[in-house]
Amino acid sequence: MGVDSVVLIGLSSVLVLVGLVVVQGGVHGGIPTTLDGPFKPVTVAVDDKFRGRAIDLPDTDARVQRNVNGFEPEQISVSLSSTYDSVWISWITGEFQIGDNIKPLDPKSVKSVVRYGKSRFSLSRKAVGYSLIYNQLYPFEGLKNYTSGIIHHVRLRGQKSGLKPDTIYYYRCGDPSIPATSKIYYFKTMPISSLRSYPKRIAVVGDLGLTYNTTSTISHLMSNYPDLILLVGDVTYANLYLTNGTGSDCYSCSFAQTPIHETYQPRWDYWGRFMEPLVSKVPIMVVEGNHEIELQAENSTFAAYSSRFAFPSEESRSSSTFYYSFNAGGIHFVMLGGYIDYNKTGDQFKWLERDLANVDRKITPWLVATWHPPWYNSYKAHYREAECMKVAMEELLYSYGVDIVFNGHVHAYERSNRVYNYTLDPCGAVYITVGDGGNREKMAITHADEPGNCPDPSTTPDNFMAGFCAYNFTSGPASGKFCWDQQPDFSAYRESSFGHGVLEVKNETHALWTWHRNQDMYNDAGDQIYIVRQPERCPVEPEVEGALVQDLEPEPVHGDRALACEDDENRVLAREEDKDDEEDERALDCEEDKDDEEDDGALAREEDKGDDEDD
Repeated sequence: MGVDSVVLIGLSSVLVLVGLVVVQGGVHGGIPTTLDGPFKPVTVAVDDKFRGRAIDLPDTDARVQRNVNGFEPEQISVSLSSTYDSVWISWITGEFQIGDNIKPLDPKSVKSVVRYGKSRFSLSRKAVGYSLIYNQLYPFEGLKNYTSGIIHHVRLRGQKSGLKPDTIYYYRCGDPSIPATSKIYYFKTMPISSLRSYPKRIAVVGDLGLTYNTTSTISHLMSNYPDLILLVGDVTYANLYLTNGTGSDCYSCSFAQTPIHETYQPRWDYWGRFMEPLVSKVPIMVVEGNHEIELQAENSTFAAYSSRFAFPSEESRSSSTFYYSFNAGGIHFVMLGGYIDYNKTGDQFKWLERDLANVDRKITPWLVATWHPPWYNSYKAHYREAECMKVAMEELLYSYGVDIVFNGHVHAYERSNRVYNYTLDPCGAVYITVGDGGNREKMAITHADEPGNCPDPSTTPDNFMAGFCAYNFTSGPASGKFCWDQQPDFSAYRESSFGHGVLEVKNETHALWTWHRNQDMYNDAGDQIYIVRQPERCPVEPEVEGALVQDLEPEPVHGDRALACEDDENRVLAREEDKDDEEDERALDCEEDKDDEEDDGALAREEDKGDDEDD
């Protein structure tokens, strides 16, 4: 090793040390931290020059058209299981039908198969999943019914030890016996859960829709190269349409006389096609919003949402697609349902108690919660709409020390100071609303604290969930009133612009949050802050006695041994990879049925045919 090499290594070490000192010592390169707060409320004036194009992409746009043949896979996506060693691959085969005389496809007619491996030239592992279709039916004359293509969900988890952490895997999905398979895609697994391991960037976006604004949001998001995407509800806005494809920015304004709130389900297919280039490589985790309700015959709801996405519900011991949890490195995410029973006597609340009781903050120090309607919102739109959910759940989340909450619903951006029960609290969560993804309902601009804008309390409860819990404040600056007379002290920053956010967890106490506006250059920040945990100052609820052990990590390392054992575990994983691969392949050979030779021949022919395109 030469002198120059020694100097470079020494310089790199110094830079790493400087970086650690900056993050832990409070300098942070001029970026504020929550330790500097609470901050005086800031409102950025609306830029009248920028409204973007809140116009939906038409079905003639090449990005939303079907470009596969027969039963070849389309709308391919990746989502996470509850831990790093497993992921879900989802796709659709066959064409949807919409009209008066629809004939649903047979899900059993096409196999759900994924071939995958750590080399694109050796997809030696095989996983088989399940398939389904869903219908959107309307029992009224003149309304068009819909039946989906065949939706496939396959869980990849290996034959023995599962997928390796922080590793790129290549995959091809479809039915090789037809043959009808996709080209080769890839994804990267999450890091192992520990104090030191985190995804580099997590993109957070809400209320996307499929407008020209949406395309700008996704373009900006992709430029940040996220490892994971959180979509905090309101996906396609298919319910802003009649079944004949006629749309409006305001359904109730344009279509008030319809016998039922209609939807145009092909918008889901358009959205899946548009998003495929991103979500076929980067895992996306979704929670339901009000635009996913989509009422149909027999009072059925949420059919598209619950069918099209794969959720780690079973893996996280949830009985519902509306709430579940998962780990991404040293972060435990809790995804909650704002449109299903959240009361203390309900299944969701009981599940949440068990899930939080099983979080080991020495392995996943960060606790992040997500649901659609915000609790802390100073805009007139949806003001105090989710108050009953807040009354039921806030104390529980606070007692377990939730660090950050992400919401959507309000089509604007707002970040709170640390707050609990409307009171500034250094141990409260930071609430961030990112409902500014770009949908056609346009932006929220009016604030509830401005003169004449405070809504009538009777109009604020959510129509779907009902209930009334938003009474006048009994203490603080707004005591005796339903609204503040100025920007609330819990509201640190608010701005009406389209955009998305990025969360970068640096270590067990510091996370950098950046909000990017669509009108800015790709690397500019509209709002930026370090969110700092203070576990010594803010102790969390002890584990509940008799709580259900969820085994959210395979062979977890507990307590103070976590840091000491992490390096050993990584070395063991590295040594065992080749051995596990050989065992997986042998197990695969033993389990394949008599038809596999024929399937493999068809797959090989497909691979040869598509090599030029893949390369």
